[in-house]
Amino acid sequence: MSNIKLIIEERPSNIGNFMVGRLLPFREKRMVGPFSFIDHMGPICLSDHENLDVPPHPHIGLSTLTYLFEGSIMHKDGLGTEVEIKPGQVNWMTAGSGIVHSERTPSYLRDSDKMLHGLQIWVALPAALEKMAPEFYHAGEEDIPSWEENGIAFKLIAGEAFGRKSPVPVYSPLYFLELKTTNRQTVTIGADLFGESALYILEGAIESEGYTYEPKQILVAKDTKLCEFVMQENTTVYIFGGEPFPEERIIYWNFVASTRERIEEAKTMWLEQSFASVPGETDFVPLPEQGKNIKN
Repeated sequence: MSNIKLIIEERPSNIGNFMVGRLLPFREKRMVGPFSFIDHMGPICLSDHENLDVPPHPHIGLSTLTYLFEGSIMHKDGLGTEVEIKPGQVNWMTAGSGIVHSERTPSYLRDSDKMLHGLQIWVALPAALEKMAPEFYHAGEEDIPSWEENGIAFKLIAGEAFGRKSPVPVYSPLYFLELKTTNRQTVTIGADLFGESALYILEGAIESEGYTYEPKQILVAKDTKLCEFVMQENTTVYIFGGEPFPEERIIYWNFVASTRERIEEAKTMWLEQSFASVPGETDFVPLPEQGKNIKN
């Protein structure tokens, strides 16, 4: 077992088998397999005059995965899709060559108090598919493979693992799993995973090698496999990973690409408003200030 780098305090410490950070990317780990970005939304209580309103904005070179624990979001995109996502469902939008979408509180909830809580995730596409035609897929909660084993409730939200396959149409070898337990349980699943792997703690706590990790921490396995760990009672974690790409990825704003040239093409497309627009939407979000927001 090698070292943990404790990014939370912004200074490295050698204390275990994981790199530890808050959300992805963090300073010392930019991607886990094809996963390039994770955002934990909320939980937040919105009053009767507060609503989620993310105006139309573009993506390229990735698939977005939205998974809610509470609340509801109306998704609209340039393909003409208009779908409400509710807790336990999966919104999977593949941008490919480019897509624009908006995310808003549904009209029937806009004048009432409501909660919003969930994960939004970016999964980079293989270089050969970065310019594929955009697609959209919505999976109901009943479509997601679920099972119990050794006192742990599993859900395979996307990808393949444990001899099971999610219906979500992914484009590289990966997995995104939910593990939930009400009782203290020891977990040993490294042999069932592949590629790089990481774990995000939603609630409860994880114990490993004498250390305890708490909500909103990501543990990235340094040996590409999650070692044995203990889930405390009433703990929920998300395990994600897969085969890494041979090329680095550049992230600029909402764009992910394997080359800077592709990023520049997308900038020009957005400035010229040549992406397919979202029906019924007229807002325009400007590009971030030039020279900023590029990570590679």
